[in-house]
Amino acid sequence: MNDWIIPDWPTPPNVRSLFTTRNGGLSRGTYTSLNLGDHVGDDPSTVNQNRSLLQAILPAEPRWLKQVHGIRAVRADDYDCEVGSDAAFSESPGTVCAVLTADCLPVFLCDTDGLRVGIAHAGWRGLSAGVIECAIKAMGGEGSRIMAWLGPAIGPNHFEVGEEVLESFIGQDKDCSPAFTACGPGKWTADIFQLARNRLINSGVTSIYGGGLCTFSDPTRFFSYRRDGATGRMAGLIWLTT
Repeated sequence: MNDWIIPDWPTPPNVRSLFTTRNGGLSRGTYTSLNLGDHVGDDPSTVNQNRSLLQAILPAEPRWLKQVHGIRAVRADDYDCEVGSDAAFSESPGTVCAVLTADCLPVFLCDTDGLRVGIAHAGWRGLSAGVIECAIKAMGGEGSRIMAWLGPAIGPNHFEVGEEVLESFIGQDKDCSPAFTACGPGKWTADIFQLARNRLINSGVTSIYGGGLCTFSDPTRFFSYRRDGATGRMAGLIWLTT
């Protein structure tokens, strides 16, 4: 397994992060090959083997969330994994915060002092409802002391949405209207990277990196739910070292 993505952002030296691709695992068929999702129909024993391959390069087993497209942010060290949550943070070296994605946006977060790290699973529902804001609040609430990296997600040329999605964002912040481009009657394409940047900026975050890697348009590296339907999941992971 050697095809992961190391985020390019100027974090403190004790912050580590990576994003897996679909390559380097044991799954077959539509889940080929490093599927890390245990809820998508893949063989459970194969998923466990894939997770073991990943864990071998990490300081500990990732603290997998029960993602529900919500806004709840939890302390990764002591959360109840049966409770739905879509963001996690940690202040403890060696605790690996993780989210699973296959088009939704993984938002990596850390503070400028290297004391806290966090990550959020931001699909359009969670993004509109405030999952980024909740993650920042859980990390102390000082956006000016937070930096962010936007991982791979569905790109603006492929993320077609309807009026419900448009109105959920525009109704809260008209400044996000440039993130939408009309593509037909009652249809728009949405730039989830820009929507996330707007949310981060409104929270006081000015150090924002990444964005632009499209899961939909690169089937050799990324799973994509919009493209394939039944498919695997990739992982965004972040942790502190000592």
